[in-house]
Amino acid sequence: MRELMKKAGLPAAAAFIVGLALSPTFAQTRPAAPQPTPVPVATSVPDTKIALIYSEAFLDPKTGIARFNVLLNNLNREFQVRQTEITQLTQKAQQLSDDIDKTRAVADPRTIQQKIDQLEQMKKDLQRKGEDAQAAYNKRRGEVFQPLQDDIGKALEVYAKAHNINVIIDGSQVPVVYAAESIDITRAFINDFNSKYPATASAATP
Repeated sequence: MRELMKKAGLPAAAAFIVGLALSPTFAQTRPAAPQPTPVPVATSVPDTKIALIYSEAFLDPKTGIARFNVLLNNLNREFQVRQTEITQLTQKAQQLSDDIDKTRAVADPRTIQQKIDQLEQMKKDLQRKGEDAQAAYNKRRGEVFQPLQDDIGKALEVYAKAHNINVIIDGSQVPVVYAAESIDITRAFINDFNSKYPATASAATP
């Protein structure tokens, strides 16, 4: 199962392809008279019920899985200080760059060079801080969303069994040429999940 928060700034969304109790049996009878090669006979395949789900809809801030948005907001608040620091440093670098462009023709060359060196150091600091923040964010995101991803996987299996569904295909991950609207369980599953796993249960980031 792929990570659910890949599209969240994250990450992103999850691939759910659940196969349940899909085990066709094949019967083969021996011909009455010996034959050079066996003659295949008709196979017995049980009736299967396939459903379609679009996991991208789980991430919708208004109509998706409520717990996702609670966790995402908590995660973003957790990294707000780093984001603010990077934003302020970016603004300072832009201001210094603008100042260099405006005064390059009239200022002392040594002063301009000092500003250029300062700007280059700012850029290096920005790159380092940005990479460190992104790595920390990705790591924390995995920790925060893994329990939700596990709950969604289990809930899909329970939902499938309760509705006699053998296979659930994630249309967000697998190209679908055609599918009747009647087999799309996305909205029904989201409503069912939200009723059993309310967002208030995840009000605090783990």
